[in-house]
Amino acid sequence: MVFWETTAGCNLECIHCRRLEVARERMRDDLSTEEALALVESIARAGKPILVLSGGEPLLRPDLFTVARHAVGQGLVVSMASNGTLITPQVAGQVRDAGIRRVSISIDGADAATHDTFRALPGSFDAALRGLGYLRDAGVEVQINTTIARHNAEQLAGIYELARTVGAVAFHAFMLVPVGCGVQIADDQMLSPARYEEILNEFYDLSRRGELQLKATCAPHYYRIARQRARAEGIAPSGPREGMAAMTRGCLAGTAVCFVSHKGQVFPCGYLPVEAGNVRTRDFAEIWRESPLFRTLREDALGGKCGACEYRTVCGGCRARAYYATGDFLAEEPYCSYLPQPRG
Repeated sequence: MVFWETTAGCNLECIHCRRLEVARERMRDDLSTEEALALVESIARAGKPILVLSGGEPLLRPDLFTVARHAVGQGLVVSMASNGTLITPQVAGQVRDAGIRRVSISIDGADAATHDTFRALPGSFDAALRGLGYLRDAGVEVQINTTIARHNAEQLAGIYELARTVGAVAFHAFMLVPVGCGVQIADDQMLSPARYEEILNEFYDLSRRGELQLKATCAPHYYRIARQRARAEGIAPSGPREGMAAMTRGCLAGTAVCFVSHKGQVFPCGYLPVEAGNVRTRDFAEIWRESPLFRTLREDALGGKCGACEYRTVCGGCRARAYYATGDFLAEEPYCSYLPQPRG
């Protein structure tokens, strides 16, 4: 999956945003239309991954649907990540007609008070759900993305029920990564390793209901937990799935996922601020295949207990949280309570 930050502009000022500075309009240094179309073609040459149009708020780009249609024409599966507040019936129709397969809507609470506080805009919860409804009515798949932190840790089941009742096909839970504004709220909002373990076990229980596609993101230890729980229950762990429902392993930064900033910088993911190259000066496909940074991340070179863990190939630890805690993206995951079992 390639996440392209179509613009850093956004109409919200969420307290957990990966950006410290957010403009309320499209940025002057965003990739131009011509640069964006060239990026799409290069991404297609890199193996036709899923392209996620993210932001900021991608709907602030007036050429968004032109780029989306070009990506679909290049054979890419295209999805979009939005806060939902700018989606009208007309916009929903444009999303469908551009060939965008799925739209994720960010919902950070089971109720308006919780969500609106985190999103720093009264009324954003209701506006997001209206936008979600317009997309659903237009025939576009919708999923709900939720950042789990202390403010909503008790609402996981409630958000799941909300996703189910509004007609979402998937619910993706993101564990807070302390970058950008997330650094400023880390002391107040980061969950303890033990609480992460509890939340991810609850998420596994919800996944067993089989009503929605559930995926934990920025929570690689979930993949260890899923295997432990499946073994304890005497069932076979879920195998790899295809497309947007794919669940292969935990941290995919630089191995199966990367992030292209609005300025063209290429990062292993949107939360790991270590640059692999820039599409304004180098072809994306070349960066993806040959970047020394990506080559390092694709080696079995993890440090600390992550390197010694028997689950390292299915988990891998969050490289962004390791970087935040130590300055070394290969260091051990600092928010995992699991102790590797001795070998032999």
